[in-house]
Amino acid sequence: MAACSAPFTPPEARTTGMADKSWGASPSPPFRIRSNDSPADRAAARATAREARGGDRDAAMAARMEERAARREEETKAREAAREQRRLDEERQAAADPHGAAARRHRGSGRKDVVREQRDTRGYTTVVDADRIRALAKRGASITGLAGAFGVPVETIEAVLREGDRD
Repeated sequence: MAACSAPFTPPEARTTGMADKSWGASPSPPFRIRSNDSPADRAAARATAREARGGDRDAAMAARMEERAARREEETKAREAAREQRRLDEERQAAADPHGAAARRHRGSGRKDVVREQRDTRGYTTVVDADRIRALAKRGASITGLAGAFGVPVETIEAVLREGDRD
């Protein structure tokens, strides 16, 4: 018979390729401590322990809820402070650069990147129509507003309205 070239391994060190099932597992629970208490006494002790654990759970849950509520309140205050600071910064920037602020303004809809420029109306001519002036005055337009819109003095508007009253 031929001799084996593998070194000798004792049987207790040999494995079949599988790890021991107890490796990495939690230890088994301790054995019950024997006492001379009656089953009724043991049941009462278990009930007392169960009540104590329930009370501890309730207290821990109440503490977690209070902590969560306090943390939510702090986060709300921090968000409000940040919002107020952001609003103040935007107002400060708007005062320095109104066109840039208008371009960054939060809009619900419409164009977001175009700043509305004030239209140059110096070359426009406004037809001063007495009937139109009277109609606008009946709708509630003020005399100074009409004078500004038509580009005529207030006295002219008053004269046109007086003529309309005579008719």
